[in-house]
Amino acid sequence: MGVLALEDLLAEDHAEALLIGRLWLPAVAGPAVILIRGDRVFDLSPRAPTVSGLLEQSDLAAWLRGLEGLEEIMPLRKLRDAVAAASAPDAAGPHLLAPCDLQSIKAAGVTFAGSLLERLVEEQAKGDYLRADEIRAAVHQSIGADLASVVPGSPEAAALKARLGELGAWSQYMEVGLGPDAEIFSKAAPMSAVGCGQDIGLHPRSEWSNPEPEVVVAVNSRGEIVGATLGNDVNLRDFEGRSALLLGRSKDNNASCAIGPFIRVFDDAFTLDDVRNARITLKVEGPEGY
Repeated sequence: MGVLALEDLLAEDHAEALLIGRLWLPAVAGPAVILIRGDRVFDLSPRAPTVSGLLEQSDLAAWLRGLEGLEEIMPLRKLRDAVAAASAPDAAGPHLLAPCDLQSIKAAGVTFAGSLLERLVEEQAKGDYLRADEIRAAVHQSIGADLASVVPGSPEAAALKARLGELGAWSQYMEVGLGPDAEIFSKAAPMSAVGCGQDIGLHPRSEWSNPEPEVVVAVNSRGEIVGATLGNDVNLRDFEGRSALLLGRSKDNNASCAIGPFIRVFDDAFTLDDVRNARITLKVEGPEGY
């Protein structure tokens, strides 16, 4: 994997952004909660030893902006080395960690029409990726674009679910994709996510593994969304395709969840609406040449 550049990890308006994260500090042999403010990196640990505790502040943005007397860890430009070191398995110097710690890591499945279709494909293919294209084309031809405009839990959704059953495309995932209850599951244990630049883990028996880039929201114990970051919810599609009961095996493996690099805290300049309107792109490069 190529070394990431610091510029690739920061928003264009990062000078005004409130960015929090975690940095491994060899001097204390442990992680520090950090705040990027302007062109400097500060240690938040004396005020907030954990990110999970930090998110409990009633007005996090105002609290962060009002802090004074923080110890500077390094200038922002020096964080380049920490970014590069994150990709080294035995990094001796400071390196970036996932910006979450004691929080439970949850994921939401089958949240889009395309996601539901892919789960139908997985189950019909029984985990065989070679049959997937054929089945995907048949399902698309059978139902067209109906799913895109259907509101889950509505009468139209119930009718479409019945129609899919008649077509032989019944799946447990139809209930969470078209029914009133969303699929929310435990993705990974606390402290198990790898950070930006670190290698993710793939189960050695999986032959059909997908990267799943998405927005990750930072939520406190009151259910309030207080910020957002990026993540890669790695999925072993051949395992999950064989049985929905293998979801845990498909999702929760060593280093199977990557989050980071920083949590951008919501304030007047960056809100949940910015997340709603965000567009995520993914570029996959590999030895196969695609």
